[in-house]
Amino acid sequence: MKFKPASLIALTAMAAAPAFAQNAATVNGKAIPASRVDQIVKAEVAQGRATDSPALREQVKKVLIGREVMVQEADKQGFSNKADVKTAMDAARQNILVSALVQDYIKKHPVSDAEVKAEYDKYKAQMGDKEYHARHILVPTEDEAKQIITKIKGGAKFEDLAKAQSKDGSAANGGDLDWASPANYVPEFSKAMVALQKGQVTETPVKSQFGYHVIKLEDVRATTLPPLEQVKPQVAEQIQQRRLAAYRDELIKKAKIQ
Repeated sequence: MKFKPASLIALTAMAAAPAFAQNAATVNGKAIPASRVDQIVKAEVAQGRATDSPALREQVKKVLIGREVMVQEADKQGFSNKADVKTAMDAARQNILVSALVQDYIKKHPVSDAEVKAEYDKYKAQMGDKEYHARHILVPTEDEAKQIITKIKGGAKFEDLAKAQSKDGSAANGGDLDWASPANYVPEFSKAMVALQKGQVTETPVKSQFGYHVIKLEDVRATTLPPLEQVKPQVAEQIQQRRLAAYRDELIKKAKIQ
């Protein structure tokens, strides 16, 4: 059987249609896959910035065409062979690969509700049932701390001495540490702080790894924590980050590093 020329042209067009449909456009022979347009449109819609429409798809296609001609021109001018560009491209590639690995790991190792509750209960126990509002003055030597305590006993204002002499970042606020759990501080500081009565100042300097502290207890109140349901996403994120860190450390141990 012989096909008429018109029939042959029609069959050729039909056979080629699926291949053309896979590309949104071609730029100097380089194809821009239709899937790339789909991906960008899907992201825009998911983030609520636009609705899927022919106009949006056409706009995305124009952006991709513009990007492709710029990339081709950059290649033509030899930018891809420059050392700094190669370094940046390598860093971008690493970021993409690491992100893909992390997302896959998270998908395969979901955090259970039981794990979240256990973590929350553990944190709640660490925080204790009381939180303290304290001030402190931090100085390098014990003698300086003793002199400050003497001045306070003589009527000097704690806040003024903190602003003038404390080496801690809280100095500008008169040594104010705001409300916090004892677990937030180093053991030596916590032990001395919880032993104070409201309004009392430490009788002797408190030594820690940071220096010598003079501590004043402003007030004490019952600990208030947000309910589990309110902080569930943050708790799950903390657990996931620990897992990822452990996974990374495991890979490092297995790697041959010289």
